[in-house]
Amino acid sequence: MKTSYPVLPLRDIVVFPHMIVPLFVGRDKSVAALEAAMADDKEILLIAQLDPGEDDPGRDDLYDIGVTAEVMQLLKLPDGTVRVLVAGKERAKLETLEDGATHLVATVSAVVDGEAEGAETAALMRSVVDQFENYAKLNRKLPAETAVQLGELEDAARLADAVAGNLSLKVSDKQSLLIEIDPRKRLEMVFAFMEGELGVLQVEKKIRSRVKRQMEKTQREYYLNEQLKAIQRELGNEGEEGEGDEVAELTQKIATLKLSKEARTKATAELKKLKTMAPMSAEATVVRNYLDVLLGLPWGKKSKIKKDIAAAQAILDEDHYALEKVKDRIVEYLAVQARTNKLKGPILCLVGPPGVGKTSLGKSIAKATGREFIRQSLGGVRDEAEIRGHRRTYIGSLPGKVVSNLKKAGTSNPLFLLDEIDKLGQDFRGDPASALLEVLDPEQNSKFNDHYLEIDIDLSDVMFVTTANSLNLPQPLLDRMEIIRLEGYTEDEKVEIATRHLIAKQIEAHGLKDGEFTLTIEGLRALIQQYTREAGVRTLEREIAKLARKALRRILEGKAESVTITPENLHEFAGVQKFRHGLGEEEHQIGAVTGLAWTEVGGELLTIESVTVPGKGAIKLTGKLGDVMKESAETAMSFVKARAPSYGIKPSLFGRKDIHVHLPEGAVPKDGPSAGIGLVTSIVSTLTGVPVRREVAMTGEVTLRGRVLPIGGLKEKLLAALRGGITTVLIPQENEKDLAEIPNNIREGLEIVPVKHVDEVLRLALTGELAAIDWTDADELAAMPPQGVATAGDALHH
Repeated sequence: MKTSYPVLPLRDIVVFPHMIVPLFVGRDKSVAALEAAMADDKEILLIAQLDPGEDDPGRDDLYDIGVTAEVMQLLKLPDGTVRVLVAGKERAKLETLEDGATHLVATVSAVVDGEAEGAETAALMRSVVDQFENYAKLNRKLPAETAVQLGELEDAARLADAVAGNLSLKVSDKQSLLIEIDPRKRLEMVFAFMEGELGVLQVEKKIRSRVKRQMEKTQREYYLNEQLKAIQRELGNEGEEGEGDEVAELTQKIATLKLSKEARTKATAELKKLKTMAPMSAEATVVRNYLDVLLGLPWGKKSKIKKDIAAAQAILDEDHYALEKVKDRIVEYLAVQARTNKLKGPILCLVGPPGVGKTSLGKSIAKATGREFIRQSLGGVRDEAEIRGHRRTYIGSLPGKVVSNLKKAGTSNPLFLLDEIDKLGQDFRGDPASALLEVLDPEQNSKFNDHYLEIDIDLSDVMFVTTANSLNLPQPLLDRMEIIRLEGYTEDEKVEIATRHLIAKQIEAHGLKDGEFTLTIEGLRALIQQYTREAGVRTLEREIAKLARKALRRILEGKAESVTITPENLHEFAGVQKFRHGLGEEEHQIGAVTGLAWTEVGGELLTIESVTVPGKGAIKLTGKLGDVMKESAETAMSFVKARAPSYGIKPSLFGRKDIHVHLPEGAVPKDGPSAGIGLVTSIVSTLTGVPVRREVAMTGEVTLRGRVLPIGGLKEKLLAALRGGITTVLIPQENEKDLAEIPNNIREGLEIVPVKHVDEVLRLALTGELAAIDWTDADELAAMPPQGVATAGDALHH
């Protein structure tokens, strides 16, 4: 026997002599050892590692006893590993181990097996073979012919090694068998190991048998139950036991719930019907579903309404800035509730442009009052059954959304937010707006009748809040609701909302840290003026999110540690300016008047221009004006013609000249009577050649008698004037009462002059005196009819 071999360390296996084993080899040194063996005489030393996790084992990491083996076959796989078939030859003791250039080389000495003969050895061999046959029967991994092959072995040492190689043992146990050189002792050890393994395998077999029996029993019961059901279906009397449980449960619910008298009678009758039906019939399913809906409603369950007025006010103030009218209304409702302890839920309708917080205000109201919040969107709803449900005669019928949401809320006094009520549709299936008349009438909704339930449901404790963008609603529906208008936010309110809520929300949403992103008040104001034109704050929030994204990108790219946005660098983050807010004229001009207009997105400055052109006294109007504004311009023209001598205008001038009045931004539709006094001032300025003061803006409807009538949208108009650099605003005297609702900063920044006649307007708006008018007698002028206009008294006199 030679003494030097390439070494192949084994991780989780021990190879015995005369044993043919396939191995997968991946370590570089092991592959090199195999290649060295193949290049020489194909012999190699196989020795097990003490620690299978060691990738580069040394002498201390290997057992002392291994096996010399012959490499029978070697196959290199595509992934770099090698599949090798080895045949163990004889035991060898590791004497020395050298780490060669590419692989380990061992010097070994032969280990000779002891002699084992005699009757005792033969008996022991026979016992081992018999025991192995039992082991092979229980171990499914061993082929059936293995036990037969082992029975043919006559050498005790070979039999012990062959049995050891086929046992499922730990590496250390197998190594102990390899180290033992006495065949008889080795047979005894193998026998003992098989005894232990047999015990484990028998327990496994018992567990498998028990699981199999249990599965068979379950399947058998299921099969028999299905057969039983089929028989009962044929007999028309199915599942008395299961059905009995369900009926008992329903009976208990009916007995314990605080049902109304009508509901209890109906539920009892339906349960009686259910008992007599075949449970799998379609009708039984309908009755069962009906009882589930009926008994699932919150009979007698109520949320505890909060009565702390101060806490409710704090919640509303925390969630929403401004919107004082609606907050006052909610707190008033709570005050009455706290004193009387009973109040039918009010039906509020929040009307305002998109983005002003109508829907979120509904959530805040629910939070402040302690009610469950349920939102139901009515946008695009066209079917009356969405509100009242379908009758049970239809297949797949369901209750209406009102009943479904009441069941979902779990209390009989939730807050229902009916969103976008002005977007209701109408078609051949009915008019849902008409169905809502019953729901939203406090006198009727205590007996709301759903088509599906067919019993009266009390909705009088439900607080209904509806939202709409306009009052384009049927008059009967409007009549049932308390309208609360939410005007668009002023610029100052938007600044406050962004500072309190929006900026912090976007900083958190974009993962920005404290101090990394700052939007100054001036930068925020510039963002609102130049990049948004809306009544609410949705676009503003999107623009702030855009700034946050760009700031975060700049920080992550290492271009800056923190970003502060000011009016000067705003365009770098927000892009090109989108809107130009109205600014006043830069100098006094003839025929150019600054008017004030109201839009859904706030107030605007509106320039009114007029010039004279050759003609015959007609008035030409351009600028996409509506009918009301056209008539207002004609009224202004008639008034000027009637009062022409008083203003130093020769009446003959109208025979030679036409007046062309234009309102710039011709693509934007304009309508309404509030530009009346502006039109008069522009026409008078053009005909007299007296310029109009650039710092004066005005709004008010004009009559043929020169009186100034009130207008709407005063708050937004004054805000536009302040923003545009106007210092003096002329408003109708009847609007003076509305100044109480105007914020202090607007009233302090403007000189607001109430006027009741056009002559007062002209005195304040024109830069010079008109030739033939006495400004000191304005009250008398206001009372005096214009020339060419008969009073009622004149008509009677004539």
